[in-house]
Amino acid sequence: MASGNNQPREHQARVVDVRSISHDVYQVELELPDREQVSFYAGQYLSVNLPDADPCYFSIASSPSAERIELQIQASPKWVSAQKVIDALTSGEDVTVSLPNGKACLASLPEKPLLLVAAGTGFAQMKSLVEYLRENGFSQPVKLFWGVRRHEDMYLRSLAQQWHDDWSALTFVPVVKDDEDNDWEGHHEPLVRAVLASGMDWQNVEVHASGSPTMVYTLMDALLEHGLPEQAFFSDVLEYAPRT
Repeated sequence: MASGNNQPREHQARVVDVRSISHDVYQVELELPDREQVSFYAGQYLSVNLPDADPCYFSIASSPSAERIELQIQASPKWVSAQKVIDALTSGEDVTVSLPNGKACLASLPEKPLLLVAAGTGFAQMKSLVEYLRENGFSQPVKLFWGVRRHEDMYLRSLAQQWHDDWSALTFVPVVKDDEDNDWEGHHEPLVRAVLASGMDWQNVEVHASGSPTMVYTLMDALLEHGLPEQAFFSDVLEYAPRT
């Protein structure tokens, strides 16, 4: 069941580590002094609240039981807001975060097989879900699709492959659109095609998707057309970028 009704609260977080794990993605670890009193569900997200700036939202990549909060932040000089967050995180000062946020999460173990679909750093949300499922002995089949434009964008492919190798319930399917001769406008089309080709029983699966609104809505429309019940599709996009 996906649900997220806890009200977000502000916390001061100590930055334990910020490391570059690809050409434009940083892995961040935060410590909360009151961590034992902070609860969230797998798949929820937080905001980093900098002075004189709008909140910046990032999926929590760690499981609810982890001592530290992990983020995976895509940033480059052209992404001003994300770069400001990285600069703040590497300054040595504490940062203010607000959590938990988001309703597309797991408050308990699902009763159906799971389809997890991520594009780009949407993988962070899937990491939290997978770790929660593994820790709690989820035995239904789990299929994880991760779509990126270039091979180097799949920044934690070895981790996803390790899940595939070590956990019999999980199947990992990487989808890479790496063709410079194409006028490529997004990885959502080959990603959606790969998901549809998986041959899952769309009447008996729960879907969690994380990526751009274009990808999420393209995927949702395709799956509903193939028989997925609308109530079995979960994504934060439905909340923060609703279609009118």
